[in-house]
Amino acid sequence: MSQLPKHNTIIDLMLEIPTGKPGMGMREAKALTRDKGTDEFSHHPAQYLFKDAGDRMSLASDPDAVVAMMDAHGVAMAQVAVSPKYPERALELFDKYPTRFFGEVGVDPNKGMESVRALEATVKLHKNIKAASAAPCLLSPQVAIDDRKFYPLYAKCCELDIPINMLVGIPGPRVPYACQHPGLLDEIAYFFPELKVVMRHGGDPWTDLCVKLLLKWPNLYYSTSAWAPKHYPRNVLEFANKRGLEKVLFAGYFPGISYERIFSELADLPLEEQTWPAFLGDNAIKVYGLSDILDG
Repeated sequence: MSQLPKHNTIIDLMLEIPTGKPGMGMREAKALTRDKGTDEFSHHPAQYLFKDAGDRMSLASDPDAVVAMMDAHGVAMAQVAVSPKYPERALELFDKYPTRFFGEVGVDPNKGMESVRALEATVKLHKNIKAASAAPCLLSPQVAIDDRKFYPLYAKCCELDIPINMLVGIPGPRVPYACQHPGLLDEIAYFFPELKVVMRHGGDPWTDLCVKLLLKWPNLYYSTSAWAPKHYPRNVLEFANKRGLEKVLFAGYFPGISYERIFSELADLPLEEQTWPAFLGDNAIKVYGLSDILDG
């Protein structure tokens, strides 16, 4: 097994601390799905893809244990979700581990200005809250990336100077995908040139289109969430090695995927020496503005 190049700052852009209950969008997926198979999933909304995720998610993890896991794999900081309605758990985490976690606020454009106000109010609760996030396919009803309902939220992200993490591509949960076709980002990047958008979950099967959009739009980025490293799209990695050095960011996806698997496969990626620091952490520090947290 290969070894990761030495790098002092690994930022994981998607981590969830297991509570013992279903998570990672399970509640939202079950509200939308119609097939009987989804009812058989215990904890993860695409458990047919992440077959051992339920084992990890069924056991509640003490944050201390998660930090110890991060330490064992050299992860300096991880991004976690912050509920606008119940932010207390995340705020306690930030206060206990002020340099180890930062937050993203989930938004729902179906709620109109209520969601806009909730985003702003939640971001202002703590300096470690650094981003918004949206899963178009799991909204009820679904809302397309380029739908006008999203526009007030995009404008607020610009005003707050925070990125938005956006699911793109065919989702694992058995719900329609059209609302999160990556091509819909073209109009958003055009209309909101200062909006930083981080594509999540791979954009499969349109990774060539994702690369083209990344090259075209300065504030569009790509994270590797929801994929085991050995399955990261090779065209995206090739882009990272060449013209996309500042565009591709590491996201682990624990507990959907174990850290043991992630880091055992990560070192075998065909990344060039100068790409590793950018991919593992430097790009995330720049895009999410993390220097103030890392500096204590």
